[in-house]
Amino acid sequence: MGAGQSVPMAQLALLTLLALLGARAVTVDHVTSQVVFYQRTDRSQQGSGEFMQEFDQDEILYVDLEKKEIIWRLPEFSKFTSFEVQHALRNMAVIKLYLEKLIERSNHTRAQNVPPEVTVFPKGPMELGEPNILICFVDKFFPPVLRLTWLKNGQEVTEGVYETDFYPRQDNSFRKFSYLPFFPSQGDFYDCRVEHRGLPKPFTKHWGEAGLPVDPAGHKAGSQDSWVLS
Repeated sequence: MGAGQSVPMAQLALLTLLALLGARAVTVDHVTSQVVFYQRTDRSQQGSGEFMQEFDQDEILYVDLEKKEIIWRLPEFSKFTSFEVQHALRNMAVIKLYLEKLIERSNHTRAQNVPPEVTVFPKGPMELGEPNILICFVDKFFPPVLRLTWLKNGQEVTEGVYETDFYPRQDNSFRKFSYLPFFPSQGDFYDCRVEHRGLPKPFTKHWGEAGLPVDPAGHKAGSQDSWVLS
């Protein structure tokens, strides 16, 4: 499933398998996780899935299941480790089979939809005209199906936007990030719009300008506090 794609879920069946390598009944310093899930609707039979690896909750890689290729979170990671895409595809085939068996034995009770928490913030201190990145962090939601849209001054923006896959949390909910490169400019405002089954309607988190002052010498002045979140 490509990042950001939305699958209409009338009734969701989800199987999530977490293999925590190195986790024991003792305190550990680091944890490597392999996350595999597949989900589909009863009504339309539409499905989607995900295969990824993490280290201390930071993504190492995920597998593009449609293109059947590995996507490294940072290209440098591929220099230190290797991974065979066929391993992921075999895992997906197995959990699809498991899911079908579970559905046959289930009473088709609807899963509870948990609405997301949404936060928008810049990656670095704000300077007029200097490149920066707005981050939309969507957290604590279930199921892992949603749509994120960036708006600039009310108009949809797609250029340069990057989204992560769905990251699992220990409580079996999910989190996701979306990144928008931008140049702070007087008068501009931005919104991150989130659509999810747990929300009665699309939710929009606003990031607006409170005013970046210019001192008498013409120097730009600005910081994160100069931009307000409402």
